[in-house]
Amino acid sequence: MEIGFFFWPFTVDLTLRMAAAAERFGWDMIGVADTPGNAMDPWVAATLVAEHTRRPKVAVCVTNLVTRHPAVTAAAIASLDLLSRGRAVLGVGAGHSGTKNLGVKGSSAAALAEGVTVIKQLLTGQPADYRGGTAHLPWVTHAPRVFQAASVPKSLAAAGAAADGVFINYGLDAVSLRVSAGHVARGAESVGRPADDLEVWQIACLDCHLERDVARRTLGAILAFVSSYVIGGGDDLAARGVPAPFVEPLRELRRRYSTRPGDADARLVEELGLFEYLARRLALWGDPEDCLRQALEAKAAGVKRLMLTVSLAADPVGTVELFGAQVLPALRRVDDARPK
Repeated sequence: MEIGFFFWPFTVDLTLRMAAAAERFGWDMIGVADTPGNAMDPWVAATLVAEHTRRPKVAVCVTNLVTRHPAVTAAAIASLDLLSRGRAVLGVGAGHSGTKNLGVKGSSAAALAEGVTVIKQLLTGQPADYRGGTAHLPWVTHAPRVFQAASVPKSLAAAGAAADGVFINYGLDAVSLRVSAGHVARGAESVGRPADDLEVWQIACLDCHLERDVARRTLGAILAFVSSYVIGGGDDLAARGVPAPFVEPLRELRRRYSTRPGDADARLVEELGLFEYLARRLALWGDPEDCLRQALEAKAAGVKRLMLTVSLAADPVGTVELFGAQVLPALRRVDDARPK
């Protein structure tokens, strides 16, 4: 099992400490989120990460194609790839806080697929036409992989059709994994490509703390933020695998949560009786023993790669270090013990 993490780069010091932890504890990928209004510019932060690590993949996880033109993003990820000596990964998505906090609408699934296709072509060093213009990056000699973040059926299918890989944010249980994989496969089949060609990472929230009650108090804020787009509000929630008792509370959560989350969102998740359900579907949390058990359950359900957001953990650096010191080695011992 490959395991990475991504975070909101609030400060330079936090970014450098995250990079050091990723390197020290052998995380497979470190990602920086694009969330203007909440944190630093992702490309500045990702550059810091690339310069202070040597082994893990360095991802922008994720940016959008509305506030940043696809050609500009292609040039940025190609530049990061040069700095990181071939370790860069681009993640793009429809936009959540990255668009909403700027007052603009996110991309449709079709627009995402269009933008991903343009970026991939530019990264081959060939010109690409996009909405009346032509861009060209003739200096690019190595194409970083382009992933699409997806959490609804249309965007999952679009990722299957256009991207090199998918950051799936849908749920870690066996049913959610099967359903989301089916949407990706449908998109891949529509263009005649094997779904196995895509590199799939499952996104989940992480808060690992020696005191599990501390983790619980803070986890609700990121659960509110993530569930609002993973599970949605206007869609048929039953079709998204939501049990009937949670349908109306989730719609209420969608109405009241903030894209600049904090303690009020954490209290809201508890008030609506959603914590246990959302945490079970969308997170690893608690003390290291809890997190190991949950990670093994996700692995048994079919997860091969995990990308864990620690953005709003009680102690983001502490979470990465504690999980890295106590959970990652245990997971790898399980892998090493399996018959080859």
